[in-house]
Amino acid sequence: MRQLSGIDSLFLFQETPAQPMHVGTLSIFDPSTAPGGIVRFKRVIQTMQDRAHLAPYLRERVFEVPFNADFPYWVRDHSFDPEFHIRHIALPKPGDWRQLCIQVARLYARPLDRSRPLWELYVIEGLDNVKGFPRGSFATLTKTHHAAIDGKSVADIGTALCDPTPEIRDVPGSEEWQPDPVPTAAELAILAFQNNALKPLRYMEFMQKALAGWSGSLQALADRALDIQRPVPRTRFNGTVSAHRVFEGVDYSLDEIRAVKNEAGGTVNDVVLAICAGALRRYLEANDELPRRSLVSMCPISVRDPNATARGGNEVTAMAVPLHTNVADAAGRLAAIITETRNAKALTHAIGAKTMVEMANFMPTQLAALGARVAAEQGLANHVQPVFNTVITNVPGSPTPIYSNGAKLLNSFGLGLSADGNGLFHAVTSYAGRLTISITCCRDMIPDPATYATYLRESFDELKAAYAEDEPAKLSA
Repeated sequence: MRQLSGIDSLFLFQETPAQPMHVGTLSIFDPSTAPGGIVRFKRVIQTMQDRAHLAPYLRERVFEVPFNADFPYWVRDHSFDPEFHIRHIALPKPGDWRQLCIQVARLYARPLDRSRPLWELYVIEGLDNVKGFPRGSFATLTKTHHAAIDGKSVADIGTALCDPTPEIRDVPGSEEWQPDPVPTAAELAILAFQNNALKPLRYMEFMQKALAGWSGSLQALADRALDIQRPVPRTRFNGTVSAHRVFEGVDYSLDEIRAVKNEAGGTVNDVVLAICAGALRRYLEANDELPRRSLVSMCPISVRDPNATARGGNEVTAMAVPLHTNVADAAGRLAAIITETRNAKALTHAIGAKTMVEMANFMPTQLAALGARVAAEQGLANHVQPVFNTVITNVPGSPTPIYSNGAKLLNSFGLGLSADGNGLFHAVTSYAGRLTISITCCRDMIPDPATYATYLRESFDELKAAYAEDEPAKLSA
């Protein structure tokens, strides 16, 4: 049994039927590389059972403390049954990309069952007319509660559950797992009393360590204060969300994106932000809703130890980046974003990313749970000034091909949170020379996701054209 951190607990407190707090991945596979050219559903279940020890959250269910007197606990579930979590469906005809996006959005909109370990995996067959993928391909859609996992640990654990070759390897360790005794309400209450009694001492120890680095942080904040844009403009993406979702994704050549970033003197992430900024500008302009002030993106930053064993949970902080959507010129917009990300990273480093994450462990749990519930019930997002307009998160994947049950992974697309105050989520991932940008959004906010996907493509075309004037050879398709 292990206790959730403060940040992990917030994702449980904030969840409502219209605002499920899970993240996901849509992966598309070619079964022709598997033994016999086929992947059987029973094989998928068996592999997950054999490798569940690589991702502890797969067999852990959440137990909340009575009256939210403390953060909840993960408990290894004695009744874990992979067949409950892994489902098998077929895509309706004609089995094209549009049908896949519709099916994914419907499945993703449903909350997870909290009486079970908080994940689901759908095997989706019938991808017979998805452009760019061979006939007979299949997809998997994973849904995992954000309390259990963040984007970086999704990538790490996903790689661990796959193989570097079509050969299905044996993974030792599965027989070592043992379930936990089910905790009683009285036992959880006693643990809460003990933890709360020690919390002031732990807080003083934390402050002693943190204060040493905060003098520089205050100076950095003062230096940056005049540059921070306020207020953030309100857009259609910043109200309360419905229970319905849309999904779309666009695929790019990673080499082409690197060519643009080299010419601009930025990073791959800078180019990604500029692509999203261009799409946002085009979409809002087409709907006569483009604000005069720039939209602001929240960009999560992983503070996970790269050498640590992947266990799940959230070890992230964030930086706010103005996207300069009020700048019409694509190259000028990218140049401004490059400056913004450098400043935002410097401020985050000055404050101390790990310190920002650890502070959440000292918040009053009852107040946090009550505040989240009241905010949802009263539709607070419709009445307060937004802190940011959208989320753009970039999680690099494997640079080389990987396989699941012998089937080659062709491409993958991330899915994120569509929540009150932030209905539009951009998930970015890279794999084997390709990069994808996908959106998860409330259906009321983007009723035409294919149009937004078109703007994502056109935005990058505009960037390539802007820099191809100087270096056409480097940016040729």
